[in-house]
Amino acid sequence: MDLYQALRPLLFHLDPETAHNLAFWLGERACSWPRLPEPRPPATLRRHALGLDYPTPLGLAAGLDKGATLLPLWKSLGFGHVEIGTVTPRPQPGNPRPRLFRFPQAGLILNRMGFNSEGAEVVAARLRRRPAGLIVGGNLGKNKETPEAQALDDYRAAYRLIAPQVDYTALNVSSPNTPGLRNLQAPEALKPLLGGMLELRREMGLEHQPLLLKLAPDLAPEDLAAIVEVAVASGISGLIATNTTLDRGVVAEPLRALVEAKGAGGLSGAPLKAKARGVRRQILAALRGRLPLVACGGLGSAADVRDALEDGAALAQIYSALIFEGPSLIQSIYEGLR
Repeated sequence: MDLYQALRPLLFHLDPETAHNLAFWLGERACSWPRLPEPRPPATLRRHALGLDYPTPLGLAAGLDKGATLLPLWKSLGFGHVEIGTVTPRPQPGNPRPRLFRFPQAGLILNRMGFNSEGAEVVAARLRRRPAGLIVGGNLGKNKETPEAQALDDYRAAYRLIAPQVDYTALNVSSPNTPGLRNLQAPEALKPLLGGMLELRREMGLEHQPLLLKLAPDLAPEDLAAIVEVAVASGISGLIATNTTLDRGVVAEPLRALVEAKGAGGLSGAPLKAKARGVRRQILAALRGRLPLVACGGLGSAADVRDALEDGAALAQIYSALIFEGPSLIQSIYEGLR
């Protein structure tokens, strides 16, 4: 039994955010060890995507390590890449607690964190000490108080600080926990946002660094098709699908009533799997190979990752399943993929 499984009863007895903070405190202690394990994934798992060479197709999704705190640990656990953030340009506390809820009986997480962030300046300083040999992406968002009309200014401010320190960036316009953020997915709002970010990328001499867009799973098919066309025409590098869902219909009764009683927030984990896969297939059909897609949302096993890759995704990311299964899940996925 690994260390996480030994600690799991304690962690799941605590309030979820308290448990998260304790786990990260322990993780920081582990990162200070002089020699963390150096995994050697099988060469057959290597992937070339987005102009980068990945040791494996499996990455850690954004939302867990918001401040790039545990990068040495993620590397030692064998992730092919890690997406940190969401990082906002200025520090903000996020939404009031409680804002994080676990439902272990369904492998489900509800969160309304609200982009709690130390701010881009602090995170960028930490990224300058990132471990070598790990592909790191930076997931960027706007501050809560910033009006939608000024969103581009926020994304550009965060990009200026974070982009030079990472291997790719991703624009988060799909979190349900920042009021109005998902409105930026509308084609009329998305087109100037992507254009402004690509212009800044050129100004900074980062034309070859991938710039991705992360989408929600709650978009209508006709909206997805329109967004795909805007993304392809803009010249960005790829898409990530999907973020969390507001759709309580993914949860079966009687658990649905318990989830609804917790209030607002996005759902992630196993109940999202079918919905997220359906959306990804729609996006892939609309893309017709014109841009790569990173699969995220509801993935929790080797079979899930294999399905996503066989559907046409270039890479895959996990998050919620890691909370319930622990780090041993990573090697389990690799064994299954082999």
